[in-house]
Amino acid sequence: MITVRRFGADEWRTHRDLRLRALTDAPDSFGSTFEREAARTDQDWATRLAHAATSSAEIPLVALQDDVPVGLAWGRQDDDEPGVAHLYQVWVAPDARGLGVARLLLDAVIAWAMERGMRELQLDVTAGHPAALHLYRRAGFVEAGAPEPVRPGSEMLCQPMRLAISGRTDAH
Repeated sequence: MITVRRFGADEWRTHRDLRLRALTDAPDSFGSTFEREAARTDQDWATRLAHAATSSAEIPLVALQDDVPVGLAWGRQDDDEPGVAHLYQVWVAPDARGLGVARLLLDAVIAWAMERGMRELQLDVTAGHPAALHLYRRAGFVEAGAPEPVRPGSEMLCQPMRLAISGRTDAH
């Protein structure tokens, strides 16, 4: 059985392990790198998650398959545009792909954004990742501008996308 819930403030080791697995598995799918994230101290990981786990402006999520962590996602309200939220860090372990885990994570962030009264949810997806593009398009996301480098100096492009939240009545 797959469940999705908010990370607890004390689950930083689980978050760290999933995040580093994600960066190892799909290094071109994220704005950060394994090297950058692995260099963080335990205190950095603990402080970052403790803040987000108790914040109404952020939602760090973990997906569990029979109580085993198999995915993560992170939603955050934009600091400069209060009506906009962003989706980051979406990843599902290879052995849990195809089970609907990514959609459950996505639905949870959309529901959170709706509850917070957001008008829009934004994300960047690696342009060469057809499964992710399909997931987001199926959820109603549309392209929001031209593809841009995943990070400075990268030849890999990511596609900015957005989802209108205002007026939605459910997360599907």
